[in-house]
Amino acid sequence: MERLTPAVQRAKPLLPHGISRLAGISGLFVLWWVGTTVGFIPEALFPSPGTMARTFLELLANGQLLESLQVSLWRVSVGFAIGLLVGVGLALFAGLWRVGENLVDAPMQMLRTMPWAGLVPLLIIWLGIDEAPKIALVAFAVAFPLYLNTFAGIRNVDKTLVEAARTLGLNRWNMVFQVILPGSLPSLLVGLRYSLGSAWLALVFAETVNSQSGLGYLITYAREVYRVDIVVLCLVIYALLGLGADLIVRLLEKGLLQWRQNFVGN
Repeated sequence: MERLTPAVQRAKPLLPHGISRLAGISGLFVLWWVGTTVGFIPEALFPSPGTMARTFLELLANGQLLESLQVSLWRVSVGFAIGLLVGVGLALFAGLWRVGENLVDAPMQMLRTMPWAGLVPLLIIWLGIDEAPKIALVAFAVAFPLYLNTFAGIRNVDKTLVEAARTLGLNRWNMVFQVILPGSLPSLLVGLRYSLGSAWLALVFAETVNSQSGLGYLITYAREVYRVDIVVLCLVIYALLGLGADLIVRLLEKGLLQWRQNFVGN
């Protein structure tokens, strides 16, 4: 019998996948550098890479950048941890038990439509003007993406797997940890990636509205003294932090979801 050959043979990539993913960022940097060099992008509106490098060294030397970065990382870490516990915990309660869905899902669906940025005045009245309202705003922004994706992942677990687990004699808790949670893990990780982006967005808003420290405060200060270079530098740092967090979740996906075969593009 004649052996069948695959219709499409996938070509071997010229560069490692991690390096290839930097092509888009490199392209943006080249456009930025060329645009500021030829004068297409006004220096007063968007500083050149050289100006940004000098500003970075300036803030690094006087200690403002490291101090602001440390404060912002602490706020987003604590807020994210709280939002993670609340979002995933409520999703497990609502996803595993029908009574939990009846008690939790409707209020969560109602609250998630509220603009979290509009909660700042209320949080300041409730929690004061220190760290608590900033952390609470980050936690609020994180909890809902995690809840929605984890809840959907639990409810989308293949019913035949659950029935097979019951046939094999698994009790409820073993079924949860061996069937339902692993089956919902892909959706949970999607929610994790989305919530990390929401955490940084909430932190930017919280720090620019009411703060005396952090990257957001540095942006506010730079706006008052017309230092566009500092504003752009802080925004770039926010973007790089978000990209770094996304890469960490991608590594988690690669390690935790080795059992799943995905289409990766041709």
